[in-house]
Amino acid sequence: MFRPTFRFLNLASPVAAVLLAACFTKSGNCDFKAGFAKTIITPDPLLPVSGGMGPTAPANEKRGELTVRAMVLESKRSGNVTRVAIMQVDALGFPSVLSDRVRKQVTDIPAENILIGATHTHSAPDFYAFPDGKGGHTGNLAYIDSVCTKAAATINDAIRKLQPAKLRIATGKANGKIAYNYYAPALYDPRVSVIQAISDDDQPIATLVNYAVHPEVLGAGVGILSPDLIGPLCDRIESKAGGGAMFMNGAQGGMVTADNRNLDDLRDPARAVWNDDRVWSECVRIGHLLADESLRILSNANTQADPSLVCRSKMVRFPVESDEVWAVVRYSPLKYPHNADRTISTRINAINIGNSQILTIPGEALPNVGFYLKRKMQGQNNMLFGLTNDAFGYIMTKVDFNSFERYEYISRVSLGENTGEILIQESLDLVDELPRPKTN
Repeated sequence: MFRPTFRFLNLASPVAAVLLAACFTKSGNCDFKAGFAKTIITPDPLLPVSGGMGPTAPANEKRGELTVRAMVLESKRSGNVTRVAIMQVDALGFPSVLSDRVRKQVTDIPAENILIGATHTHSAPDFYAFPDGKGGHTGNLAYIDSVCTKAAATINDAIRKLQPAKLRIATGKANGKIAYNYYAPALYDPRVSVIQAISDDDQPIATLVNYAVHPEVLGAGVGILSPDLIGPLCDRIESKAGGGAMFMNGAQGGMVTADNRNLDDLRDPARAVWNDDRVWSECVRIGHLLADESLRILSNANTQADPSLVCRSKMVRFPVESDEVWAVVRYSPLKYPHNADRTISTRINAINIGNSQILTIPGEALPNVGFYLKRKMQGQNNMLFGLTNDAFGYIMTKVDFNSFERYEYISRVSLGENTGEILIQESLDLVDELPRPKTN
């Protein structure tokens, strides 16, 4: 039987002293590592931008750069190594068929442990290749393929940059004029969660912000290609804290959007609707404010020197009742995988990171779905990564589906009436498979 050599190591020997010194750094361990990398994916020349199903709009200029950003985490415990990659893509959505292209080019992390989420900017090229109803589509396949290649290279770069790390994680209410619910202004989640990996000398390696908001300050109709508020958010964190920065969206469906309302310009008093300021300066204001609030909330977080890392996943089947969504599945040249019974199968993940727990959502969950999931999760900090692993429309409960005139559009581009119930049950079943995270 093989016996590990460390059982026979003479702790008084010079070799042992070197090994122990290498392991027991300021963090007190060498079992947890983190790495970060980012790559610009702005198309040159510029491409039309997409705000959803339907025609794209021409882009005449850019503000900021579209990017892919990856944080890789690694934990070694009892001889077992767990690696997880979390990736941000500046896109309206990044479907599973593209995520799988990326995963095939990454050999050092299990495919099911690679989480790829779209920021949901409405000022980026179409990554769905939406059918145009005339036998064509609105995507640029060469550009889409190039982004998949760059995304995989970025994850591999983050793996190469793995270094001993500790974590700081916190959740709190973000104050100020950042987001609101267009359908009912106060019905949104104001909490922001932040994960920061720091090196042995306490320098930030990467800071991840998790918050629910539509990055559509500009929108698709102003002729600008842009990461919207997410670019200024990441730039601000990198300039103030150091290291890399990235963003993962939350349960922002129906319709939690950036608060760029001009409160001096009321458009419809009966419905309390204001005109919006669709200008880059509002992207900067909101992005910087969210960054500052995130760093404020993180400032009192304890350091987790040896955080656990557990990742579970499962494939879930959803019926596709929407004719519009089914047309995308059937006729996009990306060739979305689908089942003969008019269902699609997609992956959801549940992850423990230190004292925190994360669930992925393959679309845009409404805030009530998000609140319920967070309330039933078991971490000290509970996070939802929306539009991750897939990006199939709005996710709502059956009591909301087609129940209000306001919800007519989001019901039409939802997979179907039972999507929310299926997601909730399957997600909480997956959470039950995880050990309860240790409190900090």
